[in-house]
Amino acid sequence: MDSQVMVALALSLVGGLSTSIGALFVILCQTPNLKMLGLLQGFAAGLMLCISFLDLAHNAINSIGFLKGNLWFFGGVVFFGIIANFIPEPTLTSSLDVKSKKKNGDQGGKDIMKKHRRQVLFSGIITAIGISLHNFPEGMAVFLGSLKGIRVGINLAVAIALHNIPEGVAVALPIYYATQSKWQAFKLATLSGLAEPLGVVLVAYLFPSSLSPEILEGLLGSVGGVMAFLTLHEMLPLAFDYAGQKQAVKAVFFGMAFMSASLYLLEISLPDEMSL
Repeated sequence: MDSQVMVALALSLVGGLSTSIGALFVILCQTPNLKMLGLLQGFAAGLMLCISFLDLAHNAINSIGFLKGNLWFFGGVVFFGIIANFIPEPTLTSSLDVKSKKKNGDQGGKDIMKKHRRQVLFSGIITAIGISLHNFPEGMAVFLGSLKGIRVGINLAVAIALHNIPEGVAVALPIYYATQSKWQAFKLATLSGLAEPLGVVLVAYLFPSSLSPEILEGLLGSVGGVMAFLTLHEMLPLAFDYAGQKQAVKAVFFGMAFMSASLYLLEISLPDEMSL
Protein backbone atom coordinates (compact mmCIF):
# COMPACT_ATOMS: atom_id res chain seq x y z
CA MET A 1 0.00 0.00 0.00
CA ASP A 2 2.81 2.40 0.86
CA SER A 3 4.46 1.94 -2.54
CA GLN A 4 1.14 2.64 -4.25
CA VAL A 5 0.74 5.82 -2.22
CA MET A 6 4.25 6.95 -3.19
CA VAL A 7 3.56 6.32 -6.89
CA ALA A 8 0.28 8.23 -6.64
CA LEU A 9 2.04 11.09 -4.83
CA ALA A 10 4.69 11.31 -7.56
CA LEU A 11 2.06 11.30 -10.31
CA SER A 12 -0.07 13.91 -8.54
CA LEU A 13 2.99 16.14 -8.14
CA VAL A 14 3.54 15.98 -11.91
CA GLY A 15 -0.04 17.07 -12.46
CA GLY A 16 -0.26 19.57 -9.62
CA LEU A 17 3.02 21.35 -10.21
CA SER A 18 2.10 22.03 -13.84
CA THR A 19 0.37 25.12 -12.46
CA SER A 20 3.93 26.39 -12.05
CA ILE A 21 4.38 26.17 -15.83
CA GLY A 22 1.37 28.43 -16.27
CA ALA A 23 2.88 30.84 -13.74
CA LEU A 24 6.16 30.88 -15.70
CA PHE A 25 4.30 32.00 -18.83
CA VAL A 26 3.02 34.97 -16.84
CA ILE A 27 6.21 36.06 -15.10
CA LEU A 28 8.38 35.72 -18.23
CA CYS A 29 6.10 38.07 -20.18
CA GLN A 30 5.71 41.80 -19.77
CA THR A 31 3.14 43.14 -17.31
CA PRO A 32 -0.22 43.11 -19.15
CA ASN A 33 -2.39 46.16 -19.66
CA LEU A 34 -5.84 46.41 -18.09
CA LYS A 35 -7.66 45.18 -21.20
CA MET A 36 -5.54 42.04 -21.42
CA LEU A 37 -5.98 41.51 -17.70
CA GLY A 38 -9.75 41.80 -18.15
CA LEU A 39 -9.75 39.25 -20.96
CA LEU A 40 -7.75 36.78 -18.89
CA GLN A 41 -10.01 37.42 -15.90
CA GLY A 42 -12.93 36.52 -18.18
CA PHE A 43 -11.10 33.39 -19.29
CA ALA A 44 -10.43 32.43 -15.68
CA ALA A 45 -14.09 33.09 -14.83
CA GLY A 46 -15.06 30.68 -17.62
CA LEU A 47 -12.75 28.05 -16.15
CA MET A 48 -14.28 28.53 -12.71
CA LEU A 49 -17.90 28.45 -13.91
CA CYS A 50 -17.30 25.31 -15.94
CA ILE A 51 -15.66 23.58 -12.97
CA SER A 52 -18.51 24.69 -10.72
CA PHE A 53 -21.53 23.76 -12.87
CA LEU A 54 -20.28 21.07 -15.25
CA ASP A 55 -17.90 19.25 -12.91
CA LEU A 56 -18.54 19.62 -9.18
CA ALA A 57 -22.29 20.31 -9.14
CA HIS A 58 -22.93 17.88 -12.00
CA ASN A 59 -21.09 15.05 -10.24
CA ALA A 60 -22.88 15.76 -6.96
CA ILE A 61 -26.30 15.59 -8.64
CA ASN A 62 -25.42 12.36 -10.44
CA SER A 63 -24.02 10.76 -7.28
CA ILE A 64 -26.49 11.75 -4.56
CA GLY A 65 -29.58 12.79 -6.53
CA PHE A 66 -31.03 15.99 -7.97
CA LEU A 67 -32.56 17.31 -4.73
CA LYS A 68 -29.62 16.60 -2.42
CA GLY A 69 -27.10 17.79 -5.00
CA ASN A 70 -28.91 21.10 -5.43
CA LEU A 71 -29.34 21.55 -1.68
CA TRP A 72 -25.60 21.12 -1.15
CA PHE A 73 -24.80 23.43 -4.10
CA PHE A 74 -27.08 26.27 -3.00
CA GLY A 75 -26.01 25.70 0.60
CA GLY A 76 -22.50 26.63 -0.54
CA VAL A 77 -23.88 29.70 -2.34
CA VAL A 78 -25.80 30.91 0.72
CA PHE A 79 -22.92 30.10 3.08
CA PHE A 80 -20.39 32.17 1.20
CA GLY A 81 -22.91 34.85 0.38
CA ILE A 82 -23.25 35.44 4.13
CA ILE A 83 -19.47 35.40 4.59
CA ALA A 84 -19.02 37.87 1.72
CA ASN A 85 -20.96 40.49 3.67
CA PHE A 86 -18.14 40.55 6.23
CA ILE A 87 -15.26 40.62 3.74
CA PRO A 88 -13.98 44.15 3.17
CA GLU A 89 -13.37 44.90 -0.48
CA PRO A 90 -12.62 48.04 -2.45
CA THR A 91 -15.36 49.64 -4.51
CA LEU A 92 -15.11 48.78 -8.20
CA THR A 93 -13.53 51.68 -10.06
CA SER A 94 -13.99 52.17 -13.77
CA SER A 95 -10.83 51.98 -15.86
CA LEU A 96 -12.09 55.04 -17.75
CA ASP A 97 -11.89 56.99 -14.49
CA VAL A 98 -8.24 56.02 -14.17
CA LYS A 99 -7.45 57.28 -17.67
CA SER A 100 -9.27 60.57 -17.10
CA LYS A 101 -7.46 61.10 -13.80
CA LYS A 102 -4.11 60.52 -15.49
CA LYS A 103 -4.93 62.93 -18.30
CA ASN A 104 -5.91 65.61 -15.83
CA GLY A 105 -2.74 65.06 -13.85
CA ASP A 106 -4.82 64.41 -10.73
CA GLN A 107 -2.94 62.95 -7.79
CA GLY A 108 -6.02 60.86 -7.06
CA GLY A 109 -5.16 58.73 -10.09
CA LYS A 110 -2.55 56.92 -8.02
CA ASP A 111 -5.13 56.14 -5.37
CA ILE A 112 -7.47 54.74 -8.01
CA MET A 113 -4.70 52.52 -9.37
CA LYS A 114 -4.11 51.23 -5.85
CA LYS A 115 -7.80 50.32 -5.67
CA HIS A 116 -7.47 48.52 -8.99
CA ARG A 117 -4.58 46.50 -7.65
CA ARG A 118 -6.48 45.59 -4.48
CA GLN A 119 -9.44 44.44 -6.57
CA VAL A 120 -7.22 42.31 -8.77
CA LEU A 121 -5.30 40.89 -5.79
CA PHE A 122 -8.56 39.87 -4.12
CA SER A 123 -9.71 38.24 -7.36
CA GLY A 124 -6.40 36.37 -7.67
CA ILE A 125 -6.66 35.00 -4.14
CA ILE A 126 -10.23 33.87 -4.84
CA THR A 127 -9.06 32.10 -8.01
CA ALA A 128 -6.23 30.39 -6.13
CA ILE A 129 -8.65 29.09 -3.48
CA GLY A 130 -11.11 27.88 -6.10
CA ILE A 131 -8.43 26.13 -8.16
CA SER A 132 -7.02 24.51 -5.01
CA LEU A 133 -10.43 23.13 -4.07
CA HIS A 134 -10.83 21.83 -7.61
CA ASN A 135 -7.38 20.19 -7.58
CA PHE A 136 -8.10 18.36 -4.34
CA PRO A 137 -10.50 15.75 -5.87
CA GLU A 138 -8.17 15.44 -8.84
CA GLY A 139 -5.53 14.15 -6.42
CA MET A 140 -8.06 11.62 -5.18
CA ALA A 141 -8.70 10.54 -8.77
CA VAL A 142 -4.97 10.10 -9.43
CA PHE A 143 -4.66 7.88 -6.35
CA LEU A 144 -7.65 5.72 -7.31
CA GLY A 145 -6.47 5.59 -10.91
CA SER A 146 -2.99 4.45 -9.92
CA LEU A 147 -4.57 1.61 -7.93
CA LYS A 148 -6.09 0.41 -11.22
CA GLY A 149 -2.68 0.34 -12.83
CA ILE A 150 0.36 2.49 -13.56
CA ARG A 151 -0.83 3.14 -17.14
CA VAL A 152 -4.11 4.61 -15.93
CA GLY A 153 -2.28 6.71 -13.33
CA ILE A 154 0.22 8.08 -15.84
CA ASN A 155 -2.45 8.88 -18.43
CA LEU A 156 -4.52 10.68 -15.84
CA ALA A 157 -1.53 12.61 -14.44
CA VAL A 158 -0.54 13.80 -17.94
CA ALA A 159 -4.09 14.87 -18.74
CA ILE A 160 -4.36 16.75 -15.45
CA ALA A 161 -0.97 18.40 -16.05
CA LEU A 162 -2.11 19.76 -19.42
CA HIS A 163 -5.36 20.99 -17.94
CA ASN A 164 -3.63 22.65 -14.96
CA ILE A 165 -1.36 24.91 -17.04
CA PRO A 166 -4.08 27.52 -17.83
CA GLU A 167 -5.18 27.30 -14.21
CA GLY A 168 -1.67 28.40 -13.21
CA VAL A 169 -2.00 31.36 -15.58
CA ALA A 170 -5.39 32.24 -14.07
CA VAL A 171 -3.87 32.31 -10.56
CA ALA A 172 -0.51 33.95 -11.31
CA LEU A 173 -1.64 36.76 -13.62
CA PRO A 174 -3.77 38.79 -11.18
CA ILE A 175 -1.26 38.22 -8.35
CA TYR A 176 1.60 39.44 -10.52
CA TYR A 177 -0.36 42.46 -11.71
CA ALA A 178 -1.41 43.41 -8.18
CA THR A 179 1.88 42.83 -6.34
CA GLN A 180 4.42 43.31 -9.18
CA SER A 181 6.21 40.34 -7.59
CA LYS A 182 7.16 37.42 -9.80
CA TRP A 183 7.93 35.32 -6.74
CA GLN A 184 4.51 35.88 -5.15
CA ALA A 185 2.75 35.00 -8.42
CA PHE A 186 4.82 31.85 -8.88
CA LYS A 187 4.46 30.83 -5.24
CA LEU A 188 0.68 31.14 -5.08
CA ALA A 189 0.17 29.32 -8.39
CA THR A 190 2.43 26.51 -7.21
CA LEU A 191 0.67 26.24 -3.85
CA SER A 192 -2.70 25.95 -5.60
CA GLY A 193 -1.37 22.91 -7.45
CA LEU A 194 -0.06 21.28 -4.26
CA ALA A 195 -3.67 20.66 -3.22
CA GLU A 196 -3.49 17.68 -5.58
CA PRO A 197 -0.92 15.58 -3.65
CA LEU A 198 -2.73 16.63 -0.47
CA GLY A 199 -5.81 14.94 -1.92
CA VAL A 200 -3.75 11.77 -2.40
CA VAL A 201 -2.62 11.79 1.22
CA LEU A 202 -6.10 12.36 2.60
CA VAL A 203 -7.83 9.77 0.46
CA ALA A 204 -5.11 7.22 1.20
CA TYR A 205 -5.09 7.58 4.98
CA LEU A 206 -8.30 9.30 6.09
CA PHE A 207 -11.04 8.79 3.54
CA PRO A 208 -11.75 5.06 3.96
CA SER A 209 -12.59 5.36 7.66
CA SER A 210 -13.82 8.89 8.25
CA LEU A 211 -15.91 10.24 5.36
CA SER A 212 -18.76 8.61 3.44
CA PRO A 213 -18.84 9.00 -0.36
CA GLU A 214 -22.22 10.76 -0.15
CA ILE A 215 -20.90 13.40 2.26
CA LEU A 216 -17.80 13.88 0.12
CA GLU A 217 -19.86 14.44 -3.03
CA GLY A 218 -22.13 16.84 -1.14
CA LEU A 219 -19.16 18.85 0.12
CA LEU A 220 -17.71 19.06 -3.37
CA GLY A 221 -21.12 20.25 -4.60
CA SER A 222 -20.99 22.98 -1.96
CA VAL A 223 -17.52 23.92 -3.20
CA GLY A 224 -19.09 24.33 -6.63
CA GLY A 225 -21.66 26.73 -5.16
CA VAL A 226 -18.94 28.76 -3.46
CA MET A 227 -16.91 28.95 -6.68
CA ALA A 228 -19.96 30.04 -8.70
CA PHE A 229 -20.75 32.81 -6.21
CA LEU A 230 -17.16 34.05 -6.12
CA THR A 231 -16.90 34.07 -9.91
CA LEU A 232 -20.13 35.99 -10.49
CA HIS A 233 -19.58 38.34 -7.55
CA GLU A 234 -15.88 39.14 -7.95
CA MET A 235 -14.31 38.03 -11.22
CA LEU A 236 -16.92 38.92 -13.84
CA PRO A 237 -17.31 42.56 -12.70
CA LEU A 238 -13.55 43.04 -13.06
CA ALA A 239 -13.55 41.39 -16.50
CA PHE A 240 -16.45 43.58 -17.70
CA ASP A 241 -14.84 46.74 -16.38
CA TYR A 242 -11.36 46.14 -17.77
CA ALA A 243 -12.11 44.45 -21.12
CA GLY A 244 -15.63 45.62 -21.91
CA GLN A 245 -18.77 43.50 -21.73
CA LYS A 246 -18.68 42.03 -25.26
CA GLN A 247 -15.02 41.01 -25.16
CA ALA A 248 -15.28 39.71 -21.60
CA VAL A 249 -18.28 37.51 -22.44
CA LYS A 250 -16.35 36.03 -25.37
CA ALA A 251 -13.44 35.30 -23.03
CA VAL A 252 -15.78 33.65 -20.51
CA PHE A 253 -17.22 31.26 -23.10
CA PHE A 254 -13.75 30.54 -24.47
CA GLY A 255 -12.64 29.62 -20.94
CA MET A 256 -15.69 27.39 -20.48
CA ALA A 257 -15.06 25.64 -23.80
CA PHE A 258 -11.40 25.12 -22.95
CA MET A 259 -12.19 23.65 -19.55
CA SER A 260 -14.97 21.45 -20.99
CA ALA A 261 -12.50 19.98 -23.47
CA SER A 262 -9.98 19.53 -20.68
CA LEU A 263 -12.51 17.76 -18.45
CA TYR A 264 -13.42 15.50 -21.37
CA LEU A 265 -9.78 14.48 -21.79
CA LEU A 266 -9.65 13.68 -18.08
CA GLU A 267 -12.84 11.65 -18.35
CA ILE A 268 -11.60 9.44 -21.18
CA SER A 269 -8.35 8.85 -19.27
CA LEU A 270 -10.29 7.15 -16.47
CA PRO A 271 -11.52 3.54 -16.50
CA ASP A 272 -15.27 3.06 -16.95
CA GLU A 273 -15.99 2.45 -13.26
CA MET A 274 -14.34 5.69 -12.18
CA SER A 275 -15.14 9.35 -12.73
CA LEU A 276 -13.79 12.69 -11.54
